[in-house]
Formats: sequence, C-alpha cells, structure tokens
Amino acid sequence: MIADSISQGFQWNFNENDQEFSLHGSLRPQRSEEMNSCISALESSVSSVSGRFYVNVRRLVRMNNVAFHAFAGKILDLVRGRSDLKVHVTTSSVVGWATRKFAVLETMSENITVGEYDNEFYPGQTFLEEGGFIPILRTQTKLTWRHERAILQRHGLEPGLQVADICCGIGDFAVLLQKEFQPDRLVALDHSRSSLDYARKVATDFGIRGIDYVFGDASEMLLESDQFDFVTCRHSLQVFDRPELILQELLRICKPGGRIYITNEKNSHCLGEPRSESIQRTYNEVARLWAHFNMDIELGPKSRRYLIDAGLEDIQMESFMVTNLDGDPQDFADIIQSWEDVYAGKMAVERGDSEEQIREFRQGFQDHIFAAKHPRGYAGWPIWVASGRKPK
Repeated sequence: MIADSISQGFQWNFNENDQEFSLHGSLRPQRSEEMNSCISALESSVSSVSGRFYVNVRRLVRMNNVAFHAFAGKILDLVRGRSDLKVHVTTSSVVGWATRKFAVLETMSENITVGEYDNEFYPGQTFLEEGGFIPILRTQTKLTWRHERAILQRHGLEPGLQVADICCGIGDFAVLLQKEFQPDRLVALDHSRSSLDYARKVATDFGIRGIDYVFGDASEMLLESDQFDFVTCRHSLQVFDRPELILQELLRICKPGGRIYITNEKNSHCLGEPRSESIQRTYNEVARLWAHFNMDIELGPKSRRYLIDAGLEDIQMESFMVTNLDGDPQDFADIIQSWEDVYAGKMAVERGDSEEQIREFRQGFQDHIFAAKHPRGYAGWPIWVASGRKPK
C-alpha cells in the first residue's frame, strides 16, 4: 500500500511481508487534520497484523511537532487498545533527531521500543550476520506475492488444507501462506539452519502460530508419505543439478489427489528499456554461468515437462512478470544489485572470468538498474508457475 503525499515529497507505505509501516520524505503539516489519511492507513495496517509491528522512520528527513504529536499519539492509542500488540520504531543514526524524538514513547509504554536501524535486528534489516542476502529474498517475496496470492488460488490452494513449503528458505512465504490461507497444518522445510532460525524469529515476532519449521534435505525428507494436500517448492528446482530427485520427494509426501506447486525462472528473458542490448547480453551470460555450476536458471518453461515426467496429472501452467512498476522501483533495483553482487562477484570469479569480462558483466546489471529507476523506463523479471495433481 502506497499513499499520496500530504505535501510534496512525503509518502507512506505498508509492507505486509515485514509488518512494517514506513514514512518517507518531509512531513510538515500545518494542522493535525492533514494527518488523517496517514493515521487512517496506520490504523488499517495495524488491524491486519499480530505480534510485533514495525514503524520505520529512517527515511523521514523532517517531521514537525504537529505531525509527531498526531502520529506518536496514535501509536500510543494502538498499543493501549491491544495488549497483544508490540510496536518497534526504527530510526537511523544518520537522522539523529528521530531517535531522540521517538525515544520518549519507550517511557510511556512497555510495549513500544525504539532502535536505530544501524544497530538493531528487525525483519527488513539490510545486513545480517551470515545473511546479507536475507533482505533481498524478502524483497523478492514481497514483489512476487502481489501476483502469487491470486495464482495460488487458481492452482487449488484454499483454507483448511495440509500444506508443505519445501526449500522454504527464510520462511517469509510460509508466513504469508499462514496469514492468507490459514491451512490446517503448515510444515516449512529447509536445509539451512541459519535460515530456519531466522524464520522462527520472524514468526515469533509477528505472533504467527501454526508453522512447523523443519530442518531437512529436500531430496531425502524425513517426512511421512501421502500426508499433504498442497506442496510448494519455489525457485528451488533450478538450483539443483538433479531436480527430478526433488520432484520425486514432493510427489511422495503429497496425498493422492493433492497438488504440487513449483515456481522457476528463465533469467535470459529478463528485460529492460532503455539499454536493452546490454541487459539481454548480461542475462544470457547469467544462464551460461549457472550452467557452468550445473544449475538451470532457465528451467521455468521446462516445468510442465518435469511435472509430466514425474507422473503428475492435470498440469496447470502460467507465467507472470515482476516489474519495476509493482511497487517502489528501488526494491526492484535492489534485487538486481544483489544479483550482480553474487553472479558477477563470487560466481564469476570462481568460474575464472577475467577482470574485463566481469566489468562487462557488471555493466549489464547496472543498465538493468538504470532501466528500473528511469522515469520512463521498464524492467522485468519473468517467473513460471506450474502445478500438477498426484494420481489417486
């Protein structure tokens, strides 16, 4: 949710994935009534969450007393009206006045905490120990969820099912599933203990119950056969050198008549304007790079064949394009930058690319960022969705 500004240069937005309400720009109303739409949006956002709610003011350059009293007063009203609600205000050491101003709220309610972005952990934090990629994964989920919320319903997900999210990563998709579809049971499995620790932390902070986070190998899961109505595995078959082994396990744990839902990419179809030629050249190279490490970032359109070969029936398939128009273009740009850091960084170096090759490789990512942030530009990242039913 993104709002129009009270005055030029100010806006707010609510990130459901992070349970975070953010303020941006300069907020200097002359009368408290000018804050009504912002306050209303804050109330609406809080009504849809449980547990810890984050208020992010680190990009708020200015805030006069009229705005502060209206906004801070509403935060106090909200925590006093709900004993289960805890609010954390995230400020920045760069904008020192915000920490001093909002710190007073901590003295007025034990359910309000204030911390500087540079020092405190929270789900949207930019850098985490052993988890620099975490915020990018969360941003990716935020952008894809805009599309997948409706797609999942078309592929058979509905409330009350037994659901498994395999290769769940940091668990943000599982949280959204739990909130939106309220499954009767939800198991989220991954092979990364640090990712699962993070997932459990977020679920606890958000007051999310009902997700059973499990450590395990997706190719040899210690889960009983024939127990889930709906099994998801997103952006994961493409990173395994033998995706058919993962599919066999997904099929095994799925009930007869249940569905398996997968998403994968075809990175060579990433696009952007302007500078399309450089962008196309770079993402063609991404496909070759992944193939060098026995991974298939081009797997997306092949999903139907994989599901048929696995023995699934009633195959449904569609694709969608995540773009710079899906929200804040900077979010899309941040994803591209993370790709550059990993692909043109560690992976290209390990492949043995020369400095000149890496410079050219990096330029394409920067051109994609340029397209994403250009006022008349367009940038896209395509994703393929496929699902199939396990025979009865």
